[in-house]
Amino acid sequence: MFESPRAVRHFGLAALEARERRASPIVVRETAPVTPTDAPANPPGRVVVRLWIPSTPIFMLLAPFALLLIPLLYLAPPLRRFNCAAAVFILGDALLALGGTVVDVDTPEALVRIRLF
Repeated sequence: MFESPRAVRHFGLAALEARERRASPIVVRETAPVTPTDAPANPPGRVVVRLWIPSTPIFMLLAPFALLLIPLLYLAPPLRRFNCAAAVFILGDALLALGGTVVDVDTPEALVRIRLF
């Protein structure tokens, strides 16, 4: 049988132990004085963009429209040489595989996090 983590098996005991560790005396260490030449960790003008996109449900809702366009793709002259239905399904597989992708860009001017679900 699988063993659950200690916090799950003994939730009350784990909470009491965590509280005890937090209540322990804090030792304050002396730090070097901050000089004006030190740059702040987060500049006040920093742009933060966090975006969550539910791409998988959106692609699933739009999939019937792609299937309805397959006959029209066969009428396009440059596309007559290959299987348009296979191309639509391969493109759909690639788009659905994007689910779970996380784009994280951290620069001094901006923080951008995009999650595709």
